[in-house]
Amino acid sequence: MAVPPPSPLQQLPPGEIEGLDEATWLDVIHKMDEVYSKLVSDEIELEEKNAQLEQSQQFIFSLLSAMSDVLIACNQDGLIEETNAALCELVGRSEDALRGTSVLDLLADEQSVQRWQLALYHTESRAGVVVEINLRDATGQALPVDLNCTPRHNSAGRMVGHVLVGRPLGELKRAYHQLREAHEALKLAQQQLLHSEKMASLGRLVAGVAHELNNPISFVLGNVHVLKRYGTRLGQYLSALHQMDLPQPLQALRAELRIDHLLKDLPSLMEGTLEGAQRTTDIVSGLKRFSTAVHEEVTQVELNAVVERAILWVKKGTAPRFEIHWQRAADCFVTGNAGQLLQVMMNLIQNAYDAAPIDGYTTPELHITLTCSGDNVQLRFADNGAGIAQEHLSRIFDPFFTTKSVGKGTGLGLSISYGIVEQHGGQLSVENLPQGGAQFTLSLPLSVR
Repeated sequence: MAVPPPSPLQQLPPGEIEGLDEATWLDVIHKMDEVYSKLVSDEIELEEKNAQLEQSQQFIFSLLSAMSDVLIACNQDGLIEETNAALCELVGRSEDALRGTSVLDLLADEQSVQRWQLALYHTESRAGVVVEINLRDATGQALPVDLNCTPRHNSAGRMVGHVLVGRPLGELKRAYHQLREAHEALKLAQQQLLHSEKMASLGRLVAGVAHELNNPISFVLGNVHVLKRYGTRLGQYLSALHQMDLPQPLQALRAELRIDHLLKDLPSLMEGTLEGAQRTTDIVSGLKRFSTAVHEEVTQVELNAVVERAILWVKKGTAPRFEIHWQRAADCFVTGNAGQLLQVMMNLIQNAYDAAPIDGYTTPELHITLTCSGDNVQLRFADNGAGIAQEHLSRIFDPFFTTKSVGKGTGLGLSISYGIVEQHGGQLSVENLPQGGAQFTLSLPLSVR
């Protein structure tokens, strides 16, 4: 800092001032220097405090500008004294235009006015109150805002106004919705991971069971076919024998042993044995398919054609009166095996028919839709059945789990379909529809052409 110039009195010789001796003059000069030094020191301190005050104001201003929450500082009469950029952007008015106006001018409806007045009343006895009010945004629409209203005091502790800080509820709702979607996606991924690991473990177990069952079932089938031929020959021989005039003891023995009933019942017994053995063979074949990843030809498959072929075969075979609603979409290609995908779709269509109402009045219906979204294609199979019980939804793809009556299903169809879809890099899921019935959704990645 520059040294201040000497005072006017210091520039005069002591002898020129009459009536003052040298000692008195020196004392006066000394006192004046002290006063002058004090003034200079006070000025420097004032400049430093002004700089600190300006720095603090700039810091507070930057904080208010950076806040994403709206801020309103008003006096006891509800007149706005300070705001921030978030509020200005929300209501479409500048800070200068808002300063001095009433908070009531920002409220969108009478109910919000009542809530605001009630909040002011409660803040006199509480530290703060949370109130939900509707502000009028820049377009004039009502926007719900969750505000925290707290009293504002001066240095003497006297309440001089209120501070309102809040955030539009729309942002909170969007954040909550995104969080819930992420949580649901995480739960679904966890369920699919657990199911995949369970299927892998079951696959190893089932492979061994299928191998052990295959040999004895082959023996049973082969022997039953031979027995059927033997039975036919024995029947022919006994029929020729019975046409002869047999002695009375042999006729009595024939009646006692019920030979005629035995010959009549033997073909149905053999057919039943063959049917049971063949059914067991089918189960073993399903077990093998479930437990092993069959490497078959992979090509570009057009899904519309596969769906139409599956509909034709199911209706022609077991469900001629099944009403299927299907409209061909634009050509949609995936990479995979056409036979395996046909098996999946036939299984889903057949299951929809089996789940149809049996009251005799309702026509079994199935709606099939094909849509492309991004890099994936979704096939939805929505039936008009009774839906799936909530406790069964998590087990519907488990092997050997079925809700059908005994003899109507093995519980392997959906498990095998689930495995095939996974091998194709897709997902198979199920849900109950609000209007009733169940919907299976098959999602597959589109092939790059």
